[in-house]
Amino acid sequence: MTEAKEPKRSWLAELRKGLTRTSNALSENLAGILTKRKLDEETLDKLEEVLIKADLGVAMASRIRDTVAKGRYERGIDADAVREVLASEVARVLEPVAQPFAFSQSARPHVFLMVGVNGTGKTTTAAKMARLFKQQGLSVMLAAADTFRAAAIDQLKVWGGRVGAEVVAKDVGADPASVAYEALERARAGEKAVLLIDTAGRLQNKSDLMAELAKIVRVLKKLDPSAPHGVVLVLDATTGQNAINQVQIFREIAGVTSLVVTKLDGTARGGILVAIAERFKLPINAVGIGEGLDDLEPFDAQDFARAIAGARRENEAAA
Repeated sequence: MTEAKEPKRSWLAELRKGLTRTSNALSENLAGILTKRKLDEETLDKLEEVLIKADLGVAMASRIRDTVAKGRYERGIDADAVREVLASEVARVLEPVAQPFAFSQSARPHVFLMVGVNGTGKTTTAAKMARLFKQQGLSVMLAAADTFRAAAIDQLKVWGGRVGAEVVAKDVGADPASVAYEALERARAGEKAVLLIDTAGRLQNKSDLMAELAKIVRVLKKLDPSAPHGVVLVLDATTGQNAINQVQIFREIAGVTSLVVTKLDGTARGGILVAIAERFKLPINAVGIGEGLDDLEPFDAQDFARAIAGARRENEAAA
């Protein structure tokens, strides 16, 4: 029993540590505008501005402002009370989208297409997902369909070796769709449960990327009309508002079905996850903190909400 709970406590501690810059920035700004005097419109406007600057989104900031304004705070409100309101509202938005990786019961292998701009940790995330699935007793294959970067191919081979997953790869410049097709053929022949396909993430020429991903999907469907079964967008939390633009583009290009958020450690822009959830309502399967193979955890809405607000759970108050 004790061993089963320990990773969760460790994860929560890491999550809080990772979101320290976000929660500290919020706390400092809240303390700066909230006094014990009666709340007025100017204070409420400043509160809303602080929340918007924290990348939480206009809708969230407006709702928290209204909640605070409607409360019985004639004598003023302190930062702790606002943190509780913030944690509650953030959790309410995130809980519907906090969903584990979904698997098709009829698909074998279940094909995940990994998409996202270069530098988000997409290739590493594919390896972390492979590790996670193997720990669940599933057989996994990886495909290096980002054939424009030798580093991406080499990196996936290294990660594959570490997690014990076969990697299908060709030389730099090979047709990405060809890699994906061969990988699916081999995954089916080897009766693999999961196939993770890493793809390029160049947005300089959106039409080229769109054509490339469309071709990958087209050739996969020749072997399995239902593939890919999941299109996972990997987002870098440190990019702030630009992450919203990335979700829009990749939904248009690739039909994104879920998100994995990386690099939450050390960013002051963790609030962007809330704005993305409220706007797109896409499932958030997991979040990553750190570079280790085990640094990928199922997304927990309550833990994230209280970590970002700098609030503790009730049962932690005495600790």
